Amino acid sequence: MAYTSSLRILAFVVLSAFFSGLADVQARDAPAQGVVQQQGPQLDDLKQQAKAIADQLQQPASSDETLVNFRLQLDGLSKRLLDTSDTLRHRLAEINRRMEQLGAVPSSDTSAEPAIVTEERSRLSAEKAEINAVLGDTEDTSLLVKQMFAKVSNLRRELFTGTLSQRVDLDSALGSRVVTAARDQFAELGAILGSWWRFVITFKLNSFLAATFFAFAAALIIQRGARRVLGPLYKRDSAIEAPPYLSRLSVAFWSTAIPSGAVGAFFATTYFFFSYFNILRPDIADLLRSLFIVLGIVFFISRLAFACISPYMPAWRLVPIAPRPGHFLVWLIIAIALVNGADSFFGEINRVLTAPLSLTMAKSLILTLVVSLLILIVAFLKPVEKEDGGVRPWSHVFRAFLVLLGLLPIMAALLGFIGLARFISQQIVVTGAFLVVMYLGLLTGRAISEEQAFASSPVGRMMRERFHCDEATLDQLGLIVGIFINFAVALIGIPLVLMQFGFQWAELKNSFYHLLTGFQIGSISISLMGLLTGLALFVIGYLLTRWFQNWLDSNVMARGRVDAGVRNSIRTVIGYVGLVLAALVAVSAAGFNLSSLALIAGGLSLGIGFGLQNIVQNFVSGLILLAERPFRVGDWIEAGGVSGIVKKISVRATEVETFQKQSIVVPNSSLINGNVGNWTLRNKLGRIDINVQTGYTEDPRRVHMLLMEIIRSHPSILKNPEPFVAFQNMTDSLLVFDIYAFVADITATGGIKNELRFQIVERFHAENIHLASSSTTLVLDAREIEKLPEPPEKESAPSAKARRVE
Repeated sequence: MAYTSSLRILAFVVLSAFFSGLADVQARDAPAQGVVQQQGPQLDDLKQQAKAIADQLQQPASSDETLVNFRLQLDGLSKRLLDTSDTLRHRLAEINRRMEQLGAVPSSDTSAEPAIVTEERSRLSAEKAEINAVLGDTEDTSLLVKQMFAKVSNLRRELFTGTLSQRVDLDSALGSRVVTAARDQFAELGAILGSWWRFVITFKLNSFLAATFFAFAAALIIQRGARRVLGPLYKRDSAIEAPPYLSRLSVAFWSTAIPSGAVGAFFATTYFFFSYFNILRPDIADLLRSLFIVLGIVFFISRLAFACISPYMPAWRLVPIAPRPGHFLVWLIIAIALVNGADSFFGEINRVLTAPLSLTMAKSLILTLVVSLLILIVAFLKPVEKEDGGVRPWSHVFRAFLVLLGLLPIMAALLGFIGLARFISQQIVVTGAFLVVMYLGLLTGRAISEEQAFASSPVGRMMRERFHCDEATLDQLGLIVGIFINFAVALIGIPLVLMQFGFQWAELKNSFYHLLTGFQIGSISISLMGLLTGLALFVIGYLLTRWFQNWLDSNVMARGRVDAGVRNSIRTVIGYVGLVLAALVAVSAAGFNLSSLALIAGGLSLGIGFGLQNIVQNFVSGLILLAERPFRVGDWIEAGGVSGIVKKISVRATEVETFQKQSIVVPNSSLINGNVGNWTLRNKLGRIDINVQTGYTEDPRRVHMLLMEIIRSHPSILKNPEPFVAFQNMTDSLLVFDIYAFVADITATGGIKNELRFQIVERFHAENIHLASSSTTLVLDAREIEKLPEPPEKESAPSAKARRVE
């Protein structure tokens, strides 16, 4: 009876706790149940935006820039729809887990469940239905966005293809109406510029002067700063008769990149200040922006031509072009760039003034033909310098390539494909210039990364003189500089080339943002910014670890007179702990989930079980050695036939330097599993043993006394423990004595034993005591020799040999 009552009480307590916990969970999650009400209005707004873009896409596409803007808007919609879907699915997963905890609906033949459980199940089921409905709308909208993505891509492709493949009747393009349209357009352009200038003079003169002053001031600061800081990178020294290839390459690259960047910064600053002071109208702003871009590209190409050909300083040229035709070639290249830039600028004027199509086509046709003719003139030049000082034409392959480049736009234009001809000529001039500079940059990065290349450069010599950098450090810096140059060339050059093939800046910027912030490969999200952040944190952690090691060793343990072995063990452990922590922080910052590495850890464990047993064994043995410290750095050990001084203890192996200065790397497992003799484990006190042998005719007590005097008089021999001389053995021919003496430093016994042996020999000679070797040959004095009997006159060889043996 008491047992049944106890069970009832226990059941009541459990049910009370369960229902109270359920009520707490319900109260705690009440705000989360409004997820449908929170996401519903946002979803409606996204659906309206998607419908508006879909309606706009039904209209004919006017420009590629408009389509790119649509694509960017669709990209933002896709991200917001994905966030909404993730929020709903997260709430749906919570509901499913709770319904699993509540269990299935009880059947009719079982006892009824509490009302609070039934209400909770009903509420969750209703919310689940609402979330599923909203999820359906979200997926439908996402599908619509994906379809519009594909439509935008198709429209851009069709627009690009239509521009290149559109055929124009040359008669209509070059008719009499073109001249009239051109005259009217120039008149309209003059009227627009005149009205704008009158507006500036009347209302914005002070702002115009201030903007101009700030632009010139910024240009002057950039120019002077670049010349002062970066001048050695692109300055040609006329005193150098034969500059090395790396110097010529570096000067060509930087003399193109740095001034072009300064000019671009000046144009950008000018345009910014004019816009900031509200000086520009929309039409004038478009024209000014186009003019600045054209002037910047022309300046860039001119700098590139002078840098590569260098007609005024032939010693710095990159290509073997003779100086006289080199001048003409440079101006031909600049003329090609000017004509191509004029085509782009006049095209912008036609767009702003809504010129007729015939005028636009006539302009493109004439200027494209001029560019092609200039390229053909370049092809038939004779600019290459021969060894005897003469000139010769281009190589047959390069000349054929130039002729093909010049004829392609002409053939396309004469067939009526003026858009294609204009596109080809622009790619030849602008894209070709960008590719040449990128090639120069890559060659510079590769050349400066070679061994001893950076050390021989002006910057390397300056760093050696000012910072006392050694050759190895300069080589490493050269490798880093080469990698940085390649990265900068790719980061700047690839977008510029892609923009020439129809990609818009907004699209490239968005793609680069995706690359930095993260992109999906399967189920893994990779972020370039995260990887760079993780790498930076690892480098910072490594540097902090090394700094803390050095600080602790030199400022704490050295002042505390800590043993060298203890210091080495602490430094090693801190180093490995710091590296592990830096690696964990870097991996986490890079965006990798450590829990997702369980599969890799399992595979690694399997590999350890089969192929990495020795490595793990040595690793664990190294940790044991660092913890127990049976020997330390600086100890004299003997293990496995190896005898020497311990130089380094790592987690895999121990470095031992023998007395022949040979470094031997001993695996830690052999030091743990085998016998190791340590001469200096607790102190450096040690015993030296010297064996002395004399003839059997000497007085052993006299020899013993002399040896004791010699040992006791030596200053390096300790008085306690007292040295000892043992009369070890006597034979028919030898008296054997062993000297046992203790010294304070066992590592210095070589010199002590040498000195003792010298003193023993000198003292024994002075006392007329003869030393004997370990062989049976006797060293006898003259008196003993006289006592020997005379040998027989003839004796056989065997008997003579037997006597020698005796």
